[in-house]
Amino acid sequence: MIYYIAEYLESYWSFFHVIHYVSFRAIAALLSTLCMSFLFGNWFIDQSKQYFRSKVRDYTPQHHQIKNDLPTMGGIFMLGLIIINTLLWCTLHNGLVWIFLFGITGFGIIGGWDDWCKIRYKRGISARTKFLLQLFISGITIIAWIWCCHPSTHLTIPFLKSWYPDLGWFFIPWCIFIIIGCSNAVNLTDGLDGLAIGSLLPNFATFGIISYLAGHVLLSLYLHIPFAGTAEIAIIGSILGGASLGFLWYNTYPAQIFMGDVGSLSLGAGLALMALMSKEELLLAISGAIFVFEAGSVILQVLSFKLRGKRLFKMAPIHHHFELLGWQEAKITVRFGIITLIFCLLALITLKIR
Repeated sequence: MIYYIAEYLESYWSFFHVIHYVSFRAIAALLSTLCMSFLFGNWFIDQSKQYFRSKVRDYTPQHHQIKNDLPTMGGIFMLGLIIINTLLWCTLHNGLVWIFLFGITGFGIIGGWDDWCKIRYKRGISARTKFLLQLFISGITIIAWIWCCHPSTHLTIPFLKSWYPDLGWFFIPWCIFIIIGCSNAVNLTDGLDGLAIGSLLPNFATFGIISYLAGHVLLSLYLHIPFAGTAEIAIIGSILGGASLGFLWYNTYPAQIFMGDVGSLSLGAGLALMALMSKEELLLAISGAIFVFEAGSVILQVLSFKLRGKRLFKMAPIHHHFELLGWQEAKITVRFGIITLIFCLLALITLKIR
């Protein structure tokens, strides 16, 4: 919206031409999202205390019981800020913007329904129902993306310069797998105050940079990134980062509010879409190493118990394992954040190694 207003005003004041620059709108969008978080965050927390009281997950350390009755579903606040600022700062004739908003909103609705069932009925929706809904939303999102934007079905391999295997029709289930896998991995990571957000922030920054580079022909050719025209997605990435940073203000230890599944599923889907639309989805395995470890620890724990009758970790996901080893919650969050930052830098290095 601001983009189109600036186009009109530019004929009177040349200053407004800066709105055309993606870098300007990305920074402005981050700051506006962050300011809105500070302005309305406390109000939303007060409302959430009335309607969205949480109950800690089953199979968590005993000391987590003190977190009962804290407000949850803070993801509604984040999702609202993301939608508002995307409509404010992005060029709305770009199909990628609307497809992206549909994807994260759809996953947010699934998570919101699950959160509400936990609050109202003390039990969330079944894993089967949740998976089918995720399959439905991600399927529509990917088909719409292919139909409207005609993205390349070639896969970009980190560290390899000239090999881009074509997935053909397998590209659709591949994208669905990435979205569902990433959203659920972020959901599993959301178990400590600030842990998921602290790991998402460097990833949003990383794929915001990659989306910016992939949206410019010369830069994408220089770094051997398939041109994807994703400059507007870089702006959405900065909005996601601003919403996450603003939420971290209230979610850092000790948390005043949790984002719930409505937040973790939608933000996880958003990260996956950024990676897919910039044609660098395999870099998620590097930059999102913490999410891979968290999801992998749950899978290994289940397999170990079923096959050997023994647990591999004291508790899964793995952040609870470290809690039971005696690590303080804040220490785990900060250290996982540092590890994520290191892996995100490694992911960016691969662009120069090709």
